Amino acid sequence: MTGIWYIVGFGVAGVSFVFLTIGAAWLISHRNRGDAHKGLPYESGIDTFGDTHGRFGLSFYIYALLFVAFDIEVIFIYLWAIVFRSLLLGGFVSMLLFVGILLLGLAYAWRKGVLTWR
Repeated sequence: MTGIWYIVGFGVAGVSFVFLTIGAAWLISHRNRGDAHKGLPYESGIDTFGDTHGRFGLSFYIYALLFVAFDIEVIFIYLWAIVFRSLLLGGFVSMLLFVGILLLGLAYAWRKGVLTWR
């Protein structure tokens, strides 16, 4: 029964941390210190041209997703290499399957022309 109080205490601490963080951000953000240029996207003193909230092309997001996918693959392969001696044949086959699926995804992206920078 005492274990439930740890869970309740952790939940209360988590929820209070969230609300305290949001409240502190609200208090800090509503104080306007400085001149009118303080709120501009760049504080260089040069007026911006056009829309400052321009959109990026879809290729930037696809590049980012591919980077994250293959970055996680490198982490998995590194951890797998650390425990390679203790794995059996099943561990080796599962890593080959994992790398094979990712290589199929890379081949698909390459064939669709995602990796060509325009």
